[in-house]
Amino acid sequence: MEILGIIPARGGSKRIPGKNIKLIGGKPLIAWTIEAAKGSKINRIIVSTDDSKIARTAKRYGAEVPFLRPTDLAGDKLGIEPVLIHTLEWLVKEENYHPDAIALLMPTSPLRQKKHINEAINIFTKKKPDSVVSVIEARANQNPYWILKKNNKGECVLFTDQPLTEIITRSQDLPACYSRNDMIYLLKPANLKEKKPNLYGKKVELYVMDDFYNADINTPEDLFICRQKMKLLKKLP
Repeated sequence: MEILGIIPARGGSKRIPGKNIKLIGGKPLIAWTIEAAKGSKINRIIVSTDDSKIARTAKRYGAEVPFLRPTDLAGDKLGIEPVLIHTLEWLVKEENYHPDAIALLMPTSPLRQKKHINEAINIFTKKKPDSVVSVIEARANQNPYWILKKNNKGECVLFTDQPLTEIITRSQDLPACYSRNDMIYLLKPANLKEKKPNLYGKKVELYVMDDFYNADINTPEDLFICRQKMKLLKKLP
């Protein structure tokens, strides 16, 4: 199976300027994702960026940067699907390259290990879904069966629309629910060619990860927590 890894890394981060090449644990942020991908079963690693500094850094750590992303695909309000489509179409047109699967790896998750990528690939290979999505199990207070909302009458109810009197009282009785952690999306290229291009397709498998490795860096606080986790990781066997 030919697996194409795509790392999207635009240059216009507002909350942490220069985020994708900011040093963390002695390396640029994006380097952690590139190195994890290089040690995995992924065949090619492409970084899609609009920023020449990010491009140089990505190449230095072993990724391919065959183009600079057009400015109309570099805004912070754009979904990820157009970026993946642009990368795939460029490779098809310029190289006649047709991967069997795409691994979307966000550079904001530096705690991701090569074993995580390989475990997701194993699920994709064995179960043959349209996609594999990495998740963490929702903690009790983040479980939708314990989340509250106001309904269209202004009444406070459970997220499931049930009254609070019917709330599940013990956390161990809550149904298992999962949150995407944006660490790994494995998908068939055909998903991007649907009428509404998407990452998922119809048959989706979940890859449940240990919450410890969860680190989606978007704020200075996220950066601080990630650095503390990295210190702990060095002490783990």
